[in-house]
Amino acid sequence: MSTVYLVVTVLAAAWVGFSAFSIFVRAKWVVEPLTEYGVPSSWWPWLGVAKAAGAVGMLVGLFVPVIGVLAAIGLVLYFTGAVVTVLRARSYSHVPFPLLYLVPVAVSLALGYAA
Repeated sequence: MSTVYLVVTVLAAAWVGFSAFSIFVRAKWVVEPLTEYGVPSSWWPWLGVAKAAGAVGMLVGLFVPVIGVLAAIGLVLYFTGAVVTVLRARSYSHVPFPLLYLVPVAVSLALGYAA
């Protein structure tokens, strides 16, 4: 396992974990856009659980690689869906926000495959 892979994975998992925490505490900067995009509030806890599970899965993947790969794939799909949701809501200026989470997870996934 390379040092770069380890660092990127831990940082990406922490970043996604922070995003999950932000949904759980219903941080204003998270719930206002979700409302604007038309995401029902009943989905928010499940979105937080999905992110938290993905973050934990990426960390577990440092020891059980198949878990990390599956978690990263799930998160890539999750954040791709977030980009699509933002685009469908025509909030084009908000597209960079889900990309800030998607890119480190995708890089971690690519580095994991390269290792």
